[in-house]
Amino acid sequence: MDIKAVIFDWDGTLVDSVDHIADSLHQAATELGYPALEREAYRDIIGLGMVEALGRLYPGIEHEEMLAIRERYATYFFSKVTTPQNVFDGMAEVVADIRRSGLGCSVATGKSRRGLEQALTSSGLGVHFDITRCADETRSKPDPKMLEEILDFYGIEPKNAVMIGDTRYDLEMAQRIGMPSIGVEWGVHKRDVLGDYEPHAVVDTVSDLRAVLGL
Repeated sequence: MDIKAVIFDWDGTLVDSVDHIADSLHQAATELGYPALEREAYRDIIGLGMVEALGRLYPGIEHEEMLAIRERYATYFFSKVTTPQNVFDGMAEVVADIRRSGLGCSVATGKSRRGLEQALTSSGLGVHFDITRCADETRSKPDPKMLEEILDFYGIEPKNAVMIGDTRYDLEMAQRIGMPSIGVEWGVHKRDVLGDYEPHAVVDTVSDLRAVLGL
């Protein structure tokens, strides 16, 4: 790979937040009378924008109902602040080393801008990123729009960046525009799913990720 910029997903890739998101979705939906789903169903939609996620969880849901769930979800989700301790071990150092190496470093996430801004500050990671893109200000994964906007910021081609993520949506998004990707197994989806999207590599440890990136 001839990489000039590294693009990270947030939840499940940099930060250990998957279970909290699933719990918050479960509580919000069931309190409003929607059926409780298997835990894996809530996990599986992590990475999508909230509208797209709720549409998959509850097909046929009306827009007003989505807004009600999203509001209740926010109450639960924001009750817990992301701290440096929630960052996966070794990932803060990976991000810092990417910046020290002179590469661009950015985030493409299904989170809302409100949620990401809070997490960037409280996690301590925000200082490392040149640009961040969120689902509620562009298009949800797996549409590659947010990657295209990041590429435009850097003025580079898809082949000169790499997308790192833990879900099928991350890797499909990259695949759609011919961008190399790296799947990480410590989040939502495992190698059998991630491998369907022709990633450059799938890693299960931060040490392996460092090796693939040449850090």
